[in-house]
Amino acid sequence: MRLAMSNIAWTAEERLEAYAILAEAGITGLEIAPGIFFHAAADPFAPDAASADRALREIADAGLSLVSMQSLLFGVTGAALFGGAEARGVFERGMTRAIMLAGRFGIPNLVFGSPAQRRVPEGLAMADALEQAAAFFRRLGDAAAAAGTRISIEANPAAYGTNFLTTLEEAEAFVARVDHPAIAPILDLGAMHMNASFASVPARLPVLAPRLAHVHVSEPDLAPAPADAAALVPVLRGLKVSGYAGAVSIEMKRPPRGLAEVRGAVHRLVAAHRAAETVDA
Repeated sequence: MRLAMSNIAWTAEERLEAYAILAEAGITGLEIAPGIFFHAAADPFAPDAASADRALREIADAGLSLVSMQSLLFGVTGAALFGGAEARGVFERGMTRAIMLAGRFGIPNLVFGSPAQRRVPEGLAMADALEQAAAFFRRLGDAAAAAGTRISIEANPAAYGTNFLTTLEEAEAFVARVDHPAIAPILDLGAMHMNASFASVPARLPVLAPRLAHVHVSEPDLAPAPADAAALVPVLRGLKVSGYAGAVSIEMKRPPRGLAEVRGAVHRLVAAHRAAETVDA
């Protein structure tokens, strides 16, 4: 498995110091929100060559490479998976835009969260919503496969403002319904905490881990993560034993104390990973 961190934990102006923190800790993966990573471009989803080259050179200098992308519908207004034809078209164009960006820069994973844009409206039966969404994501899966990437379906708890795929079980069932090699589940630990199911994670990993596209080390409301390194050890150990070879990425919003808290989060992740690697060694 490969340790990583999302750049939503810092501002664009803090990026070089943040990259240095990751490099010092031996972390080699970077998950990006394009608006922060390609901040110098007029359109971060279609960055000009100069802006893109600079951004990529900066992370290469820190020994980092891109492992995932989130905030897929950043800057898109009027998108709704279950809206009318116009809103669905905006949604599809926004997702296609993200897929093309991933293909351009070899980003292997796209995290589909977007809780507000996937809320099922009153009057639409959940069974019908699931069928509509499955057909939609099969098309997106074809586009993702052609671009050499995958879309990971994230469970968003109801507290985040959605009513569609709010648990890992629902997200797993939806991925099975879509039945496309470029559509996979993600394990988001913050969602597991919020759904009071974090304790069940290690026991589920033998079956779940081989199917995962990505793992988020997160806390409720994107607080600094991991909050408790010791609690993370059984999860990381389970991922290792189950043969998970993807990225394990800290996902946290920029904390009140900025990079000092980023450094603390990174150290806790590395400590948990080290402990997980030495168990039964």
